[in-house]
Amino acid sequence: MTEQRADIGVFGGSGFYSLIEDAHEVWIETPYGLPSDRVHIGEHGGRRIAFLPRHGRDHRYPPHLVNYRANVYAMKMLGVKWIVGPTACGSLKKEVVPGSMVVADQVVDRTNGRKDTFYDGPVTTHVSFADPYCPTLRPIAIDALRSHGIDTHERGTIVVIAGPRFSTRAESMWYQSQGWAVINMTQYPECYLARELEMCYVNVSLITDYDVGLEGIAPVSHHAVIEVFKKNVARIKNAIGTIVERIPLGTDCSCQHALEGARF
Repeated sequence: MTEQRADIGVFGGSGFYSLIEDAHEVWIETPYGLPSDRVHIGEHGGRRIAFLPRHGRDHRYPPHLVNYRANVYAMKMLGVKWIVGPTACGSLKKEVVPGSMVVADQVVDRTNGRKDTFYDGPVTTHVSFADPYCPTLRPIAIDALRSHGIDTHERGTIVVIAGPRFSTRAESMWYQSQGWAVINMTQYPECYLARELEMCYVNVSLITDYDVGLEGIAPVSHHAVIEVFKKNVARIKNAIGTIVERIPLGTDCSCQHALEGARF
């Protein structure tokens, strides 16, 4: 059914529901179980959009319990080829200030035990992930954010921790010493699973706080993170709307050929 198909997928929080016009909800049953919630399908700027809150609409799933495989596979089942994945992140650099945004170009996985592949055999599959984020979507996202007057960092490494706890000072100082820019709990394996299914994926990191490894920074609280996110949700929603409008739907991209040469 055409009403249950979409070209572009968006993962995010409840503030993005209003991005989609004439939306209807649908449960998508996947081989990996149910996704975090019903998928909202509708239009924005004449494009078919599927939106899924990665934690569920009532934030019922903490980062380590999100069914990332079901979430990403649900998008694939809808025909999605392009995914925008905004996330709330902490900053590991003083120049990456709260309220600014980073379009990540690298990711470091520090999680453990997450189901992070669709390919458990019998065909051995090794997908290249040297450049984790889509080369077509990244410049579009950078330009879109800047067009809204947002302080935007066009590259940066995002380190993903398991959560749900925040980092110790020692951990945070170590991440900072590596030159990594931002810290988050949900980017992995979401971004990699999209690559395994040959979908283009871009991250937009909204900086909500400084991580505790920076000198003189007080420990972060969940309440403080949510407050900063609420203040900026309209800006990032509008920017994501612009990204969606600018995605060249008919364009071929290397992400869409990720399985070529990946199998024995």
